[in-house]
Amino acid sequence: MIDQKFRKQMQEKRYFQNHRKVLVAVSGGLDSMTLFHLLYQNREELEIELGIAHVNHKQRPESNMEEKELSNFAQKLGVKFFSSNFSGDFSEEKARRFRYRFFEEIMLTEGYTALVTAHHTDDQAETVFMRLLRGARLRHLSGMTEVQPFANGELIRPLLYFHKQDFPDILHFEDKSNLQNDYLRNRIRNLYLPSLEKENPCFKNSLISLGKEVGNLQTALSHLTQGLDITNLEVFEQQIPEVQNFLLQEYLKKFPSLNINKKQFEEILGILRTKANYIHPLKDEYELVKDYKHFEIRKISRRSDLKMDSILLECGNQLQFWDYQFSFGTPLEGENVQAIAVSRETPLLLRHRKTGDCLRLKGHHKKLRRLFIDRKIPFEEREKAIIVEQNQQILAIVNIAISDLSKELKSDIMSTVLYIQKLDR
Repeated sequence: MIDQKFRKQMQEKRYFQNHRKVLVAVSGGLDSMTLFHLLYQNREELEIELGIAHVNHKQRPESNMEEKELSNFAQKLGVKFFSSNFSGDFSEEKARRFRYRFFEEIMLTEGYTALVTAHHTDDQAETVFMRLLRGARLRHLSGMTEVQPFANGELIRPLLYFHKQDFPDILHFEDKSNLQNDYLRNRIRNLYLPSLEKENPCFKNSLISLGKEVGNLQTALSHLTQGLDITNLEVFEQQIPEVQNFLLQEYLKKFPSLNINKKQFEEILGILRTKANYIHPLKDEYELVKDYKHFEIRKISRRSDLKMDSILLECGNQLQFWDYQFSFGTPLEGENVQAIAVSRETPLLLRHRKTGDCLRLKGHHKKLRRLFIDRKIPFEEREKAIIVEQNQQILAIVNIAISDLSKELKSDIMSTVLYIQKLDR
């Protein structure tokens, strides 16, 4: 019965139409052995080459024996077998991360483009319930998806709408630790769900229906907001708060390693709604950068390296510094050439800004920090701004401001001109 249902689903869903090498995650339990059996039986029709990936968690005396038996099983069938041993302090989350890192490594090094796991309907109900218990965001209550991007290809769960009770009792290993209630998922499976099913025999189905509804809602919202430039603050600010919330969640999907919690999410949302020009550090070397027109999350740049970068320019010479051509005394050909009066007697220092920088404007000294704020210069432009310094005094900030000192030099007999031209990259 399950064979026919599986073949029908393969024909309808066409999971493997773009895949030839398929890696199957096999623990040795009934679920994964059933999945492997179904794929192996249909491998020629599906036109796929199978591989088995197994992780020995080293938590039971039988683990080594099971790994060896699975290796022999794969060898008899002519299927490649990959295994790895977990070490260190064990937890469900650490083990899960270890498994998927291992699967990803195999895919990248061995050329597999699909990872297949044996998650089924009961697992889906447990996942939705677990996320409810942990207070997950609404979008996470959609549960697991049949297909999602993974490594260099896809993670596929072809049994997601199959019930475990329909699996045939084929050769497999029983993991007795599944009967122990040391871990949350086991307690959900063995205690919480059976208890709630006494009140509502259809409780698992209700959880699965909830997950589907949430998934449909997310799909609809994504479709309705498709094409919106999320990082454009003018667009963002035009939305009602609920849509802003959704748009930010969509944007954060690009950074799964950040794993932003609810408190951090509200903090980011507050910055986008109230702060004008702001940099907010996040974890994993990321930061939120907001200027007057847009926002983005990016890897933290090495500002210290940027600020230390400097170069001397002697009179009569030319050089390129970052995105500009500088000529000390000799005119540059072309359009959009900026000219700044400088003294010919001493070299010029071209550099990036540093703490405490000031320049003289309209008879007063003004800190660069305040100047940038007043002129609404975006953070990224502030970091890239090039300072023209002579005799330890700032003469200009390229394309932003010219100091009184430079203007006074125009009438000096020892003055000349620094020509600056933006380079096309």
